[in-house]
Amino acid sequence: MTFVVTEECIKCKYTDCVEVCPVDCFHEGPNFLVIDPDECIDCTLCEPECPVEAIHPEDDVPEDQLDFIQLNAELAKIWPVITEKKDPLPDADEWAKVKDKRQYLER
Repeated sequence: MTFVVTEECIKCKYTDCVEVCPVDCFHEGPNFLVIDPDECIDCTLCEPECPVEAIHPEDDVPEDQLDFIQLNAELAKIWPVITEKKDPLPDADEWAKVKDKRQYLER
């Protein structure tokens, strides 16, 4: 099993999760992070670090977010690895409260 980043991360991109990952499985896009399912070792360290609760075990991804399982796998192949914590996006606190953000995902 792996962990999956879901739409709560879009336009927030908090990187607290990256800092605790022992295998560098996070990849960074313009306004979203993903987890490489081939690298994730299911250590559970990242999940509690996410301030917007965007990280879920693959078996517990909300039903309306299941497409993010494939999206994480797809984007992890093309986005660069991120290994150090960075500042969140400038208006992350405002976007953290927004629902239904899929249309804002930048590839």
